Amino acid sequence: MNSARLKKTLAEDISVHIFTVSAAMVGVCLTVIGLIRIVISIRKIDTLADDLLAADALIFLVACVCSYGALRTRRSRRMYGLERTADITFIIGLVLMVVICGFVTYAIV
Repeated sequence: MNSARLKKTLAEDISVHIFTVSAAMVGVCLTVIGLIRIVISIRKIDTLADDLLAADALIFLVACVCSYGALRTRRSRRMYGLERTADITFIIGLVLMVVICGFVTYAIV
C-alpha cells in the first residue's frame, strides 16, 4: 500500500472515531445539563457549569459535523482540512469538559 493511500485510510479512521465519540459527548453534555438543573433547583444554587456545558455540546457538534464531512468528501485536500478542524475542535471540547468538571465539583460541594 502506498503512503498516500495509507495516510487517507488513517485520516478516515480518525474521522470515524471523532464522529462517534463527539456525537456521544453531545449526549453526555445534555444529560449532565439536566442533572445540574435538578441539583440547582433542589439546592437553590446557581452555577455557570450548565451554560458552559451547552457551549461544550456545540463544540462537540462542530467536531461531529466536520468529521462527518471529512468522511463524505471525495477530495483529499478538503478531507484533510475537515479532519484537522474536527480534531482541533474535539480536543478543545475535551479540555473545556475538564474545566467544567472543576466547576461542577466546586459548585456541588
